[in-house]
Amino acid sequence: MDRSGQWASVVGLGTWQLGADWGEVDDKEALSVLEAAAESGVTFFDTADVYGDGRSEGTIATFLSSRPDLHVLVATKMGRRVEQTPENYVLDNFRAWNDRSRRNLGVDRVDLVQLHCPPASVYSSDAVFDALDTLVAEERVAAYGVSVETCAEALTAIARPNVASVQIILNPFRMKPLLEVLPAAREAGVGIIARVPLASGLLSGKYTKDTVFAADDHRTYNRHGEAFDQGETFSGVDYATGVEAAAEFAALAPRASPRPSSPCAGSSSSPA
Repeated sequence: MDRSGQWASVVGLGTWQLGADWGEVDDKEALSVLEAAAESGVTFFDTADVYGDGRSEGTIATFLSSRPDLHVLVATKMGRRVEQTPENYVLDNFRAWNDRSRRNLGVDRVDLVQLHCPPASVYSSDAVFDALDTLVAEERVAAYGVSVETCAEALTAIARPNVASVQIILNPFRMKPLLEVLPAAREAGVGIIARVPLASGLLSGKYTKDTVFAADDHRTYNRHGEAFDQGETFSGVDYATGVEAAAEFAALAPRASPRPSSPCAGSSSSPA
């Protein structure tokens, strides 16, 4: 739970891959991913208006409309469909971006909207956060947060009284947030959303140095930060080095116990 009073599962599902930039994912496969997550107990989906230019948001809407029994907190992001300049982070744009996301998601009010890694100066702008407060007052969003690139940006956002959550890269390759960001967030009651928790799949242990990704997969075309921030791909870690490190982590992890084979035996599942 964060300052907004909303609850969600500890493990959530990031849905960038349902929109674009991870190779081809057809609609049926995308819906199957959402179904598998829900059946595993996941009640938090994270998306953005820029993921497939709205495709990810729309896929979530299609899935949830078919599963009215589910209560899922859906977080989206805004701000990266235009040039990332401070002048673009104004109330009129926020309303327009929010209108589009609400249409895509098929909702009157978004559970959580996040500024999508804006320029660093945006975090220090009173006008920006006044505008976000207005979105809440207008019942367009239930709460707002930020997605950040650096610990300094995270700490600046946490100091804002109405920021409900901060999304930051956090995994065994990127542990700096543990030193200051997480303690500050806990003290302030701000939720933390771990970005790139598996380092673009590297930490799954499934890949080798010979693995080839599709040409339209950011793990091919942005490996060295050619298209956007390098930290978004493999957490900024050199691929070959990351493969070696992931193998070392895997050797330290306890082996999973086999599931009971009898249909009468008790079993439980947890989010993957």
